[in-house]
Amino acid sequence: MTTIVVVKKNEEIAIASDALVTFGETRLPHGYEVNQKIFSIGDSYIGLAGSTAHFVVLAGAMQYLADQCRLGSREEVFNTFQRVHIILKDKFFLNPKEDDSDPYESSQITALIANPSGIYGVYSYREVFCFDRFWGIGSGRNFALGAMFSAYDQADSARSVAEIGVRAGAEFDKSSALPLRVFSFPARPTCSASEQQHPQENPQGPQP
Repeated sequence: MTTIVVVKKNEEIAIASDALVTFGETRLPHGYEVNQKIFSIGDSYIGLAGSTAHFVVLAGAMQYLADQCRLGSREEVFNTFQRVHIILKDKFFLNPKEDDSDPYESSQITALIANPSGIYGVYSYREVFCFDRFWGIGSGRNFALGAMFSAYDQADSARSVAEIGVRAGAEFDKSSALPLRVFSFPARPTCSASEQQHPQENPQGPQP
């Protein structure tokens, strides 16, 4: 799996990931493959957890959308992933079924998005959350969330909080490992009160 986090603090936004890929009991560490778990579309950075097939497929589907790929608000993220779901089924042969009791077709994707408008989470039924401070996904998320919660108030920047989160995931989760990859950039005005859900977020300009 993985550890991916997004953070918003002091008018800065950051997104960070670990660098380990696993195939069952086999590990593919950074030194054997680049293992980039974050890709960019326009001014957005997207981190994915789950199947390694998702990375090239989702990037391809979003590029196919061209100008219709908009990620500047919770509503835009939802509408974009609705369009992406159709493309995933029609062009990339997505299997949208997880369980017989599913309320909707699944996109089989868990993602975090960071851009100057804020930080967002997208889950398999295309549920979209706009976070106010920070959040994490992947098998190392609980370690990352605890570490970020402890560090958030004392940290100087979103970037430093994101790095702390990923380092905690890499330290304690068997399916996460360093080196970490982080991007940070300035934030625009935050989400409206009606859009804020769950935890936390913050930015600063692309700095790998």
